[in-house]
Order: sequence, then structure tokens, then C-alpha cells
Amino acid sequence: MPVAYRAPEILDPVAGVRLGVAEAAIKKPGRKDLLVIELAPGSRVAGVFTQNSFAAAPVQVCREVLASGAAVRALVVNAGNANAATGQGGLDDARIVAASVAAAVGCEAAQVLPFSTGVIGQRLPVSRMTAAVPAAQADLRADGWLAAMRAIMTTDTVGKGATRRVKTSQGDVTVTGIAKGVGMIHPNMATMLAYVGTDARLSSAAVEAALKTAASRSFNCVTVDGDTSTNDSCVLFATAQVGSADVETGSADYALIYAAIEQVCLELAHAIVRDGEGATKFVTIEVGGASDEAAARQVALAIAHSPLVKTALFASDANWGRIVMAIGKSGVPVDPAKVDLSLDEVPLLRGGQPQASYTDALGSAVVAKEEFAIRIGLGAGTASATVWTCDFSYDYVKINAEYRT
Repeated sequence: MPVAYRAPEILDPVAGVRLGVAEAAIKKPGRKDLLVIELAPGSRVAGVFTQNSFAAAPVQVCREVLASGAAVRALVVNAGNANAATGQGGLDDARIVAASVAAAVGCEAAQVLPFSTGVIGQRLPVSRMTAAVPAAQADLRADGWLAAMRAIMTTDTVGKGATRRVKTSQGDVTVTGIAKGVGMIHPNMATMLAYVGTDARLSSAAVEAALKTAASRSFNCVTVDGDTSTNDSCVLFATAQVGSADVETGSADYALIYAAIEQVCLELAHAIVRDGEGATKFVTIEVGGASDEAAARQVALAIAHSPLVKTALFASDANWGRIVMAIGKSGVPVDPAKVDLSLDEVPLLRGGQPQASYTDALGSAVVAKEEFAIRIGLGAGTASATVWTCDFSYDYVKINAEYRT
């Protein structure tokens, strides 16, 4: 079960967005595993995608569609099959599914973004998916966010969603988002699949800017296991249903709307870590005193990705020598005589010197909690970065060992 997280029971509708789900039996029968999202004409859409060299077929198609400047009218998402490492056939499959959605909602195939998640290296069951599209189209409704949230899950134990409302000079704006992902999670643009919508009249440039910044402060700051998926995709769409004038970056309304978007993205990103495969701890890693933000992030990720650190945390073992090891192997030049280290508010090192007040019992009491922070000062500057991660448990191995069975 996730660490101190419950799936939302209410997600506010976003004007100009309708969502419908259907059962396509993509991996197994008996569950809704196909999602169609319909966007109002005039919507502005931006996406960020995996940097994995084996980018899945749907990622490649999405990049093409967005680069073309086409007015996106629909998204189609399937769970159970990643359509990755499938060659030209996989590209053809993604386009066929997108075309079937276009026919159902009344737009061009080049206006549909396809997304997939699940097992890598297998072709999509295209005939079952296209046969299910009419049912998803018939199910389209404004209040379909919760059903959509559940339809995109794979090994997630709970759905992940968030909603914010904000007052602007042009009226009340809603921001709602859903995400999936619990494993193969590493911050290299975004994390697995995330869809965030707003009814604000953000300009296309504002949508691009908001997504880029929000992803860098949320999805790019979480990691479960250090593995970057072939299918990572994060999309922000603004339907322009509120107000009569475009909201541009730098305006007061943009600041309000952006803050809501970032809050939704951060809540979704945290939910992914809290539901990390087999996770029992939610860990905040704060690194300060760095020469620049990139160095701080590199040190934080070295700790977050260390199997030795993560397994010790699972055991509630305050084996801080593993943390020091991870700092030293990060590749960032570090002067050990300047390093500070604390677990929550319990100091272990100050200026590289072990603290006489520290006892193993104090450290173990911190790491036995469901949520705690590892705080590092490098003594090399004023920059900082924060990363959120989880521990490695027996269940992480079990879930991934049995993933295809």
C-alpha cells in the first residue's frame, strides 16, 4: 500500500475536456484499460517525453504531431502494453489506433496523441483496441477523471489524481491532473504518464513554459529506482474556456494559474513515489551548500539511487556510512571536511566531524518513520536541490520478478 496516500474521491471537471474509458482486454480481460480524452476546439497542448533512446512508438508519434503544430483534439491511452521496441510495426499500430479515435470524435488522425504503458517488446492488440474505441467514445463525459485515473494504472496500487481551483481576473480556473507510475521511475523529463488539464485561456507559449517549469520542479525531482521508462510522457492542455484574452507568461493571472499547475504536478509526483513498487518509506533528500543547482541535484540523486542506502532505509537502519559513500561517488567534487549531514533534525556530521550527541538510537528512530528527510550541506556554495524517493523492499523484487506472469 502507498505511504500516507489515498486516491482522491473527487476530481473537478475541466471545461472543454471529456473523458471516456472502455475494456479492450489489452493485457487481461475484466478491466477498463483504454482511455480517450477529447479536447474542445482551440485547446493549446504541450508535452514532454522520455529521453530514453528506445522511445516507444507512441512517444515518437506524439513528438511528430506536436512538432507539426496540429491542433490537438484528442488523446488515447492504453495500459498493459508499452508498444516500445516494436519497430515500424509499432509505429503503424499507434497510428491506426489514433486514426480510429479521430474517426470516433470527428477530427483528423494527425490531431490525436497516442500513449501506451505496460510490457515492452510486444505489439499492440490493435483489433481489440479499435473495436473498443466506440465504447470509449460513447462513455465520454466531463466527470470522467476518476475513471480515467484508474484506467491508466498498471502495477499502481492506487490511482493518482489532484485538483486545484484558482480565482483570476477573467474568472475561476480549474486545474485537474492524473498520473500513473510506480516503477521504472527516474527524473529525466517527467515520470511515466501524466495528464494535466486546465480551462484557462493560456497562450500556446504559456502552456509550453508552464509545463517545462512545472515538470522540472516536480516530476523531474522524483525517483523510485533510477530507471527511465521508454514511454515517459507528461502533457498539459489548456482548453481556453475561461476568459476572453490569452494569458501570457509574466502576467498576474499566469502566476496564479502556474502555481496551481505546479501544485497539481507536485502532488502527482509525490503520489508516484509514495506508491513506489514495494515502498514503505517516503524520503525527502535535501542538498544545500552546492556550487550550483545541478551539482546539488547530482548529489541528491546519487543518494536516492543507491541500492545500499535504499535497502538500509527499508530496514530502518540508520547506516549513515552508506549516505556518505553515495555523496562521495556522486561525481561532484566534495570536501569531506565541509560536509554536514542530518536525519530530520538529528545532526550526524558538522564540518565533516561526527557529532558527540549522535547515537544510533536517535538515527534509527528517524528512519523508522514513514516519512523523513536526509539533509546534506556541502559547504561549497549557496545552491540547493530537493529530490523525493522511497526505499527498496522485498516486494520491489517480487513485483518486478513477476511482472510478466
